[in-house]
Amino acid sequence: MACDHNCDSCSENCGERKGGIPKEPLHELARVKKVIGIISGKGGVGKSLVTSLLAVTCQRRGYRAAILDADITGPSIPRAFGVHGRAYGDESGILPMETAFGTQIMSINLLLENETDPVVWRGPVVAGMVKNFWSQVVWKDVDYMFVDMPPGTGDVPLTVMQSIPLDGVIVVTTPQDLVEMIVQKAVKMAELLHVPVIGFVENMSYFICTNCWEKHRIFGESKAERIRKDTGKVVEELPIDPAITALEDSGKIELVELDYLNALMDEVEKL
Repeated sequence: MACDHNCDSCSENCGERKGGIPKEPLHELARVKKVIGIISGKGGVGKSLVTSLLAVTCQRRGYRAAILDADITGPSIPRAFGVHGRAYGDESGILPMETAFGTQIMSINLLLENETDPVVWRGPVVAGMVKNFWSQVVWKDVDYMFVDMPPGTGDVPLTVMQSIPLDGVIVVTTPQDLVEMIVQKAVKMAELLHVPVIGFVENMSYFICTNCWEKHRIFGESKAERIRKDTGKVVEELPIDPAITALEDSGKIELVELDYLNALMDEVEKL
C-alpha cells in the first residue's frame, strides 16, 4: 500500500513510524476534532489577525472554535479578543479562557503576572510551553482549533508540526517579492514534515480609497493569482482596512462585519 505519511490513520508498523517523533497526547478530558496551523516565514504579515478572523468565521458558522497562541514571545491573541486576566485551573488541568462569543483561548499572556512582562526564554523552553498548551489544557468540545505560530522555521513551528496532530496549515503572505520568497521556506517546511497546505491568505493585498472607491495596491501587485495557478489552492485577498485594525486594537475583533475568509473556511470544513 502506498504511504501517504499520515501515521495517525495507518496501522502499519513501518520503519518511518519507528523513527518518527510521537505526537503529544491531548489532555484526557479535552476534545478537539480538527487542528489547523497558521504559518509564515516572516513576521509582521498578519498571522494573528488571520487566526482571529478564522476563529470568528468558524463561530459564525455554528462551530466551537479555539485558538492556541503558540507565539510565546509575541502573544497578541488575547488583546484582539478583549480577554484579560489570568487563566486558572483545578486538579484536572488548566482551563482555557473564553471570548465574548465563546472562542476558547490559551496564551502565555493569560499566565503572566502582567501582560507587558517579557518572556525571556530559550527555544526549548518556549517549545515545551507550546506542548503544555496542547496536553495540559482542558479544551472543551472544540470543532476547530487554530494554532497561531511565530514566524520562521525554528523551534516552535517545528515543535508544533512534529508534536501536535495538525490536519493542515494556512500560509499568510503579503504582496512584496521578498516576503513571497521567505514564505516559500515555510511552505517547503510543511511539505518536508508532510503537513498539507490548505490555502493561502495574501494580507494587505489592497486598499480601497473612500474617495474614488478604487483598489490601490500599496505594497505592489498581488501575487494571489499566481499562487492559485502554481498551487491549485484557495488564496484569499485580505485588504488594508482601518476598521478591522481599530476593532483588533480595541479587543473587539469579533465585531468585524465582513466575512473575508469564507472561501478558506469552506476548505477547512472539507477536512
